[in-house]
Amino acid sequence: MRVTQGMMTNSVLRHISNGYSQLADYQSQLASGKKITRPSQDPVVATMGISYRTDVSHVEQYQKNVTNAYKWLDSSDDALDQVNDVLNRVRELTNEASTDTYTADQRKAIGVEVDQLTQQLVTLGNTQVGGQYIFSGSDSANPLLTQASDGTVTINADALSNPNFSVAVNDGIQMAINVNPNQVFTASMFSDLKELSGMLNGGTATGSDISEYLGKLDTHLDGVSTAQADLGAKTNRIDLTKDRLAEQKTVATNVMANNEDADYAETLVKLNQQQNVYNASLSVGAKIIQTSLVDFLR
Repeated sequence: MRVTQGMMTNSVLRHISNGYSQLADYQSQLASGKKITRPSQDPVVATMGISYRTDVSHVEQYQKNVTNAYKWLDSSDDALDQVNDVLNRVRELTNEASTDTYTADQRKAIGVEVDQLTQQLVTLGNTQVGGQYIFSGSDSANPLLTQASDGTVTINADALSNPNFSVAVNDGIQMAINVNPNQVFTASMFSDLKELSGMLNGGTATGSDISEYLGKLDTHLDGVSTAQADLGAKTNRIDLTKDRLAEQKTVATNVMANNEDADYAETLVKLNQQQNVYNASLSVGAKIIQTSLVDFLR
């Protein structure tokens, strides 16, 4: 096959253009820090990159869920501490009122304070975090407790039927991050407090009658202690989950970086090599492309 001057010229120009294109690719990698800037440059890297980014995104979402879980657990623990204080105060007042030396008026004054403390328990039972009621189980959009004008406390039936509020903390793992409403804010507790208040305000109860409620209050305090222990166990598990997610994010981020990020040292070496090849192509091309007829006509 006859090789013409035009064929040689086109071949040289094509190789020079390809070399310049590779130079541009290496410069782009150094500037962006990425192996590719568009999927067409390496479809495999681009496809794997989507998968790895999804993994990192999932871990980050789980970490956000864990942060939210800490808010719930810390708020629940604080509320339970206050519930414990309120019930201990009621017990202290009950113990005082059970003394036969107390007059009817003194017991009525204690009854008024018991009513106020009951209202405080209702307030604690309706504690919110981010607009959600943390003791209402899965029905977190609605309050757990409602108190009527006569002091009767009604408990959200949906919350009692669905007591767990769970969040995803890892792939396929759901964890309840709330206190079971059946453990602390029970119907029996509010019933006992209402009966105690009625007895104190009635003016006819004896010290022996009132002292019977000390054992009932102890039972409710035990329920609070059990809920606090359960809360502590959940907090420990969240701590372990947090550490595990941190490790997963590190691994996922490294895998993603190995797939996408350019190796600066290697890329710089390749850029210098390609620059030498490109310069050589220009030099050879200048020698191969011969003088044309136009040069003689000038």
